[in-house]
Amino acid sequence: MKLICQKLILVLSFIFFCYCQNAKGQTISNNADNQIEQKVDSVLALMTLKEKVGQMNQYNGSWDVTGPASEVSDKVKLEKLKNGEVGSMLNVLSVKATREAQKLVMENSRLKIPLIIGYDVIHGYKTIFPIPLGESASWDLDIIKKTAIIAASEASAAGVHWTFSPMLDVSRDARWGRIMEGSGEDPYLTSKIGVAKIQGYQGDDLSKNNTIAACAKHFAGYGFAEAGRDYNTVNIGEHELHNAILPPFKAAAQAGVATFMNSFNELDGIPATGHKILQREILKEGWKWDGFIVSDWGSIGEMIAHGYAKDKKHAAEIAANAGSDMDMESYAYEGYLEELVKEGKVDLALINDAVKRILRIKFKLGLFDDPYKYCNEEREKTEIYTEENQGFSREVAKKSIVLLKNENNILPLNKDVKSIAVIGPLADDKDTPLGNWRAKGETNSAVSVLEGIKNAVSPTTKITYQEGVRILTEEYPKGRGFLMPLNFSHDDISGIPAAVNAAVNADVVVLVIGEVALQTGEGRSQTNIKLVGKQQELLEAVYKVNKNVVIVLMNGRPMDITWAANNIPSILECWHLGSQSGNAITDVLFGDYNPSGKLPVSFPYNVGQEPLYYNQKMTGRPYNETHVTFSAYRDAPKTALYPFGYGLSYTTFVYNNLTIDKNEISPDGEIKVSVDVTNTGKRDGEEVVQLYIRDLVGSLTRPIKELKGFEKIMLKVGETKTVNFTINEESLQFYTINKIWEVEPGDFELWVGGNSSATLKAAFKVVD
Repeated sequence: MKLICQKLILVLSFIFFCYCQNAKGQTISNNADNQIEQKVDSVLALMTLKEKVGQMNQYNGSWDVTGPASEVSDKVKLEKLKNGEVGSMLNVLSVKATREAQKLVMENSRLKIPLIIGYDVIHGYKTIFPIPLGESASWDLDIIKKTAIIAASEASAAGVHWTFSPMLDVSRDARWGRIMEGSGEDPYLTSKIGVAKIQGYQGDDLSKNNTIAACAKHFAGYGFAEAGRDYNTVNIGEHELHNAILPPFKAAAQAGVATFMNSFNELDGIPATGHKILQREILKEGWKWDGFIVSDWGSIGEMIAHGYAKDKKHAAEIAANAGSDMDMESYAYEGYLEELVKEGKVDLALINDAVKRILRIKFKLGLFDDPYKYCNEEREKTEIYTEENQGFSREVAKKSIVLLKNENNILPLNKDVKSIAVIGPLADDKDTPLGNWRAKGETNSAVSVLEGIKNAVSPTTKITYQEGVRILTEEYPKGRGFLMPLNFSHDDISGIPAAVNAAVNADVVVLVIGEVALQTGEGRSQTNIKLVGKQQELLEAVYKVNKNVVIVLMNGRPMDITWAANNIPSILECWHLGSQSGNAITDVLFGDYNPSGKLPVSFPYNVGQEPLYYNQKMTGRPYNETHVTFSAYRDAPKTALYPFGYGLSYTTFVYNNLTIDKNEISPDGEIKVSVDVTNTGKRDGEEVVQLYIRDLVGSLTRPIKELKGFEKIMLKVGETKTVNFTINEESLQFYTINKIWEVEPGDFELWVGGNSSATLKAAFKVVD
């Protein structure tokens, strides 16, 4: 009788599934959310164990892009696709390629479950925006969301369903090359930016053909790698994990992010890919999140090298039991999961749960309605790299620039200046502005600073260009350039005399220096965060003959620019700004746009301060100038050269009248905070007003300051605006000694100002 019932259920499920299919294998369902679970269950009931495991397998479409060579031949991949034993592919690019891959499944497999195609769309698809760290310096959530909308539109027009973005790793270490891919050192800012990106990618309806699934990565702790060395061990306590690392991921889960990606690192002795507490207990059960987790490239198999799994079969067992739903390029699941289920080492219920999560996202994307919905050749021709998208690239790039120094108001420059010397290894570089992780951004397609200046100045202005020195000792390697080591120690100084001669005869020097595109990113950790090669020699030689120097700094990490900060009158932090970099930089250089960026990371005096971050703890011996034995350095300041939240403007802002509507609240109460901000300068400008708090005494030691609110406002000359914030339970709670999120009664302080060193202060109490 039991067998008859099982067969009846299977037949009814099959009838339902067939009903939802048209002659081309496309569903006609309206994909309403309240029907998705029923559809998922109906498909799952039809699947064999082999087909279920297949859905948990992701193949790379081209091995030379983001990871080691594939272990599986193209012939084997082809057969697996035809058999319905692959759930996803990555790096399958173009409408034609996506259609062909999908056809292999839809025209040959038994159940015709469509593939989901992923790609690293990190800061744009073909129209390239500032690297994420640079974009975060805008502190403008609206434009950050818009760049994700444009990236999703372009990527989806090219056949991509899913991006491996945003990266939500909080990072406090400039040595870590991948700091360029995140939003900096602060959990609150990272959370806000992450949610904006997710909303941009996914829109309000994931089934629309111009949206793509987002991916919150890397879960978790990746940005805390020891010594800033990529893939390295992470040793932190449970409370630091919850208070400093997990908040952006929780915000992403609550925002409905479609997928998560686990990370390469171990966390307190357990590789994240095999971390059951992280993946099952916190993410899936604790946060009630219903998407799926994909491993990072080969991270399941890498548990063998970690010394946590004895072989690939053991690695598959650990990862599946821990909650890793999809295997990216380890081939562990396809090789061993069936066997592990039959041996009772992996419960079939866990396999079913993983497959349901994957199917759920495919249904939400509308891939069951139309597996070829992302395969529109007309969209591919008309919606990628448009003039409108290029215009917005310029807009977000100029808002991401941070004015670090402007002594004697050397900036903005006059467009009628008689002569400008444009000097430096990056001045005429059309590739570096694209940054690392530039998706389908075309090599040498960016606007250079030299081009931007030529576009902007008067026809009577004399422009002299000299490279001075070079950074790379060789050209970027072809093919697998992402993976190849590069030599950044070019020591040829033969071009410096010509650069000095150009500087001598110029009214002003624009010196463009920093880091080339592949100097930061995955696998690009460094112990030297100064100007590499002979750039420092060039800088000093030019400054010796002309004091009117403006540094345009291009980089993907905080750098040690202490000499420049002490000597050069004007410094613009310009990151790697994307396709329209040179025009955006010129907008700021000549005052067409008043810079408004603020640092999302602290800049150190030297690398010995790393990791460096504003929200440190006090220690038992806090800084005291009159004592010898306090927590500081003997050879450098304890503080940052340029602190988190810092950035100047061509105008000035004054903060006054900080008020709070009450001095005492209950743990679930709230306080209204207001402050008057006045533009006291001679130009209209934008200011990022920032709110920080401190819990003075807790069951755990608390940071000296924590960002809890910000608002970007525009002020005309002489205008005053009142900015309001609300401090509530969400602002004050933390993961306490009780291992729960709660507000503890006690004394609090708050500050409001233009950066994390703000001094305008108030105090209040929380009482039971």
